[in-house]
Amino acid sequence: MDLNLLRVLDALLQDNSVSRAAQRLGTSPAAVSRTLARLRRAVGDPLLVRAGQAMVPTPRALELRDEVGALLRACDDVLRPGAGFDPAHLRRTFTVQTTDGLLAGLAGPLTERLHVEAPHVDVVFLPEALEGGPGLRQGSVDLELGVLGHLDPEIRTRPIVRMPLVGVARSGHPLFGGRIDARRFAAADHIGISRLGKRLGPIDTALADRGLRRRVAVVVPSHTAAMILARDTDLVALTLADWLPGAIAALGLRTFPVPLDLPPLDLGMAWHPRNAADPGHRWFRDRVAEAVLTAGAANATNRECPNPSDG
Repeated sequence: MDLNLLRVLDALLQDNSVSRAAQRLGTSPAAVSRTLARLRRAVGDPLLVRAGQAMVPTPRALELRDEVGALLRACDDVLRPGAGFDPAHLRRTFTVQTTDGLLAGLAGPLTERLHVEAPHVDVVFLPEALEGGPGLRQGSVDLELGVLGHLDPEIRTRPIVRMPLVGVARSGHPLFGGRIDARRFAAADHIGISRLGKRLGPIDTALADRGLRRRVAVVVPSHTAAMILARDTDLVALTLADWLPGAIAALGLRTFPVPLDLPPLDLGMAWHPRNAADPGHRWFRDRVAEAVLTAGAANATNRECPNPSDG
């Protein structure tokens, strides 16, 4: 049956009037009358009959009224993105590519939120692939989270938060014995964090502007390895401000402001346009962004008060 017939029938059964149904549908009473005649033939029932100056539905029309309305709403839901979406019924596994440092602070708030809203949703976290990897395009990655770069041209992105970098070292490090200025910061041996083994970055550029150089004594591929190495040595590492304060304290580490004019890191998420309008994927993106912001805000309230000698 023509879906337009059902829309006219729904209007007629709601209004019990050809003229009012025509007004609701934005058409003429004559067109509605012709459609009513077709409906009567199709259903084998008069549907609406005269009762004085008004029209009243037949018993068959009353049976159809709720059923037709529900059918039309279901048809609209099929074509309207996200209509009727309920995360509680979502059964899906999402794959997120991110750094281990972000993962450590994100996973807890995110999984708690998913447990409440979508108990059948699972998450697989993957380590960052080589820059320019095709995971989003190929569909092996649903969401990339972190400092975005080297993305395919069609990839969609969303900024989440800007986070400054801070230095981190063991609590008994000699640096904490005095004011930490650029010269003392550069004189310490450093840990580089790079998946690709890079030794130089924005820190070195900022130091060079002051005529200074640092020694990157060790390069490790992960934030976790850098934190453990900083715990066990006099090497200095970098981390995100207000991120993982509990873990930093538990490792016996302290953070300090980097005495250089460094831009904050822009953290965002990226996904392939095939998932842009998908209600489940859109819902998951929102939950990830909320978890990052929630973790950052909660950690900021527990920020370590800097020692007056930190500078």
